[in-house]
Amino acid sequence: MELKEILRKCDHTLLTQTATWKEIRALCDDGIKYGCASVCIPASYVRQAADYVAGRLPVCTVIGFPNGYDTTAAKCFMAADAVENGADEVDMVINLGWVKDEQWDALCAEIKDVKAACKGKLLKVIIETCLLTEGEKIRLCEIVTASGADYIKTSTGFGGGGATREDVALMKGHVGPHVKIKAAGGISGLQDAEAFLALGADRLGTSRVVKAVKAMEG
Repeated sequence: MELKEILRKCDHTLLTQTATWKEIRALCDDGIKYGCASVCIPASYVRQAADYVAGRLPVCTVIGFPNGYDTTAAKCFMAADAVENGADEVDMVINLGWVKDEQWDALCAEIKDVKAACKGKLLKVIIETCLLTEGEKIRLCEIVTASGADYIKTSTGFGGGGATREDVALMKGHVGPHVKIKAAGGISGLQDAEAFLALGADRLGTSRVVKAVKAMEG
């Protein structure tokens, strides 16, 4: 796979609690330079980043992050606020307690509500695979498909585990044809990125691919 194609699939990401505007701006510069799919950044920087990139690069943010247990109303407000501030894409975390309680209808309804709040912008649904059983993962593939969300996403990167090749393969076998897959958390470099894409991931949430390319450039 060509390097440019891999980079086009990357959400160049910085979500650390201490992220500064200087770091976010550098992330945006790299995202533009290397032709990334988006930059994925904290919501508090969305307006500033959207103004800075001025349409040269999509801006993605996260809501209900990283734990997912905010109320549905709060998640909807966060999604609407992010879009109003210039976000092109929103990555939401599901309520994992509801998964364990098997509140499948509530989970689907929440995703639908957040999707409506996104006003046509892309919605990716983070299911935090490292905390789920195989049966729960399969059920959530079905729920995300039914919800009308655009993507299912493996991980926050803050849950104690990240994307695995087995999980991406499982998702590919159980989501509907309109649902794309985002692998995130722990993607180690270019070889790892290419493997996830070959398994069926359409997006990668990582900062390491751009870092690897920069290292190759010397």
